Amino acid sequence: MYHPTSGRGKVAKKIVYIERTLRAHFDHVDIIATESGEDMTEHARAGAQRYDVILFSGGDGTFNRVLQGIGERDVQLGYIPGGTTNDVARSLGIPRNVKGALKVILKGHEARLDVMRLNGGRYAMYIAAAGAFTRATYTAKPSSKKRFGILAYAFEVIRRELKLKVFPLKVTCAGQVLETHSVLIMAMNGCSVAGMKVNAHASMADGQMELALIRQNERPGFFARMGAYVTLVALFLFRGRVRKKHLAFLRGDRFVIGTAEDIVWDLDGEEGMRGDLEVELLPKRMRLFVPQTKKL
Repeated sequence: MYHPTSGRGKVAKKIVYIERTLRAHFDHVDIIATESGEDMTEHARAGAQRYDVILFSGGDGTFNRVLQGIGERDVQLGYIPGGTTNDVARSLGIPRNVKGALKVILKGHEARLDVMRLNGGRYAMYIAAAGAFTRATYTAKPSSKKRFGILAYAFEVIRRELKLKVFPLKVTCAGQVLETHSVLIMAMNGCSVAGMKVNAHASMADGQMELALIRQNERPGFFARMGAYVTLVALFLFRGRVRKKHLAFLRGDRFVIGTAEDIVWDLDGEEGMRGDLEVELLPKRMRLFVPQTKKL
């Protein structure tokens, strides 16, 4: 399954090569060009009942759409990254080119990976986030992403999100309660966020998630607002190694997050639910072809 416009149409241009390669390896291959994210989810749901293996191509949003379709079914998956940032592929060491990703699939080394379940009904592979800059991942137009690549997100941030919204948080994890105001919160199950190793030492197969948030005053003045910008830069470029007093980190297999009703969650680059969020980790739930040499 692939979306023809994903990743500037890179995969669509090589679909004949992909099909020929797969047909030489598998007994029966069906190629499906999906029309939308919803279409991808429906084909994944139907395919989980019919096929031994589901292979798909696209970005992190596509990965999320497939995940919604298969849910908690025991299905073998293969992934050819074809999006803009490809954070799941970066975390797992899957080559971000068609030939390399196909080699991983054909070698057939499978890993069982953890999956995040949200409010008991939706799923995410590597992140559930809210606050600063998170809207850009799903408000950036496909035409802009096709034309400008990852810069499309930067343009969207400049256009819409430079004013950092402050919102309340109450986070509970393993009996520990953290109450604060924040401009960004991220529950993470992977190393890479926005193409950067924000959570560098994380694993998708260790039964644990990491949570990071940037603290902020409820009514910040000029210097507090500037401090939030500096902390954002530190978190993404320096992995939070400076300005620790503005950052909070938690680790566990379940987070209960209380917040304002109008806070929108970003799930793997897709627009998700609003308000309170419960994130629980489902260990070893997903079966995916990964490089044999990659330490997960």
